Amino acid sequence: MPKIIDRIKAFQKDNADKKFFSFEYFPPKTEAGVRNLQTRLDKMCSINPLWIDVTWGAGGSTCDTTLEICESALECCGVDVLMHLTCTNTTTESLRVVLERCKEKGLCNILALRGDPPKDQENWVATEGGFNNASDLVKFIRAEFGDYFCIGVAAYPEGHIENDDREQDTQYFVDKVNAGADFAITQLFYDNKTYLDYCKKVQGMGVPKDFCIFPGIMPIQSYGGFTRMTEFCKTFVPQEIKDALEPIQNDDVAVKEYGIELGVKMARELLLGGCPGIHIYTLNLETSAMSIVRELGLVDDSKASRGKPWKGSNVRNRQKEDVRPIFWAQRGRSYIERTRAWDDFPNGRFGSIESPAYGEFQYSGWSGVSAKEKEARKEQWQFEGVAGLSKTFVDFLKGENNVKTLPWCPERPGDETTCLRKQLIKLCNAGYLTVNSQPRVNGAISTDPLFGWGPPRGVVYQKAYVEFFCSPEGLDKIAKGFTKEKYPEVTYIAVSKDGTVKSNEDVDELAITAVTWGVFPGQEVQQPTVVDFHSFMAWKDEAFTLWNDWYEAMPTGDANRELLNNVRDTWYLVNIVDNNFLCGDLFVNMGEMVTGLAK
Repeated sequence: MPKIIDRIKAFQKDNADKKFFSFEYFPPKTEAGVRNLQTRLDKMCSINPLWIDVTWGAGGSTCDTTLEICESALECCGVDVLMHLTCTNTTTESLRVVLERCKEKGLCNILALRGDPPKDQENWVATEGGFNNASDLVKFIRAEFGDYFCIGVAAYPEGHIENDDREQDTQYFVDKVNAGADFAITQLFYDNKTYLDYCKKVQGMGVPKDFCIFPGIMPIQSYGGFTRMTEFCKTFVPQEIKDALEPIQNDDVAVKEYGIELGVKMARELLLGGCPGIHIYTLNLETSAMSIVRELGLVDDSKASRGKPWKGSNVRNRQKEDVRPIFWAQRGRSYIERTRAWDDFPNGRFGSIESPAYGEFQYSGWSGVSAKEKEARKEQWQFEGVAGLSKTFVDFLKGENNVKTLPWCPERPGDETTCLRKQLIKLCNAGYLTVNSQPRVNGAISTDPLFGWGPPRGVVYQKAYVEFFCSPEGLDKIAKGFTKEKYPEVTYIAVSKDGTVKSNEDVDELAITAVTWGVFPGQEVQQPTVVDFHSFMAWKDEAFTLWNDWYEAMPTGDANRELLNNVRDTWYLVNIVDNNFLCGDLFVNMGEMVTGLAK
């Protein structure tokens, strides 16, 4: 993983007029909360923050969770991670262990802080054998690890809440810079002048002008939360903000909308004033932070920015990984967890690892789901009979009746699904419950906002692909329709929960088939997404187990629970590839087949 300071310098060099943003999160206290945050991270990291950072619990109360989230973000989100590290209740030895673990994982960005007192302690006290302040922590990291770590520190434009001597507090910041810090992030503020004056002041005290002090913006999410936070931090709130909030304080929606408006206004002034980027305290919430950076124009959706069709990993031992099976397209986190123990990763073609030994699918079950998510699932997934089950899939594709997720699809269908939506709806209505698909693409430019990936000036291709559950009778229609005599370029593989396999090709001869590939200047052809029989058999265990998520969301004693059990135990999971990427018409042909219109 690169150092954040190096990323900043490279960004400024290549994008002289462009600004960036970063997001901050805190570690939830429950396992369900951590899983919810990981899902949110997947979505928020898709708009390419320059980095994210995760706070460290007071007294180490959530330190293991912080490490878990940081490592997971590195592995699954392909984003640079800045991990908070505090002096609270820690010793030189305990911090050395943490930093060695970070180094082993390739995590090289640290925000060095003194930290808050533990909850049961009124005043902060240094631990015996530990550190007195953040300057000592910075010195320790530099002495023990040289320049391996990129070190950020905190800046307090209004002074630290525990220090009434503003001059002394400012000198403490200068000391942190002189101890070896690479950049700083400010505490929240709501008066831009306070921040700008602070930057000028520390520069007058010897801090280099090119030393980055990033403004920390905390969007107002609720009136009560805003009031408590600003009172606790002794934050100055301009009268105009108080006046704007006063009449809407009991309207949560209006307060949040004003918070976005204010965040955009403050950030725009700061960016126009010369700040290269802004840091947003998300409070683990998505809407406000995403809205602010989009309204600022910091997210460019007009061209592709993906290195691969799937989200890559920043973990050192996965750096050469450049191909994955398509089956985990919407469950990349699960794929990474199931391949975490691999010593080597496929490079070029998946055949470089024969019959990979996937780890077991770690199914958390209903007990690992938060109460809020349980209620959401109960509301989204209620249905009546087979037709109602199909309709739930259709509602998901249409974005109707509040069906936002399915067990195999934790997020709404992506933009790429738009061109297939009507055809997929037709399949679902016919009893072919689709969970994964991609359209045929014959030579899109690599910067295409819908299908593009990889370096600029390249050309990318896709074979039409669809994956679905269907009944044995439904599979018979597929088998009778997609014969090798009539459709020699179409291959299907079907498997039941008990492992019964059916295909229109000899299973022993099934090749590893690239379903996306790209041609780029000065490089060999890249084939990052494949269909592979052994991987499909590993995926089928996970795919069938996920029906249990739906089963648990149904009321006890409901007859539709038994229908779900029957679907899980007797239906087939099927994937179909049309190798004719020039003029194949997989979805039209299949639609006619399953509705009896095929000739």
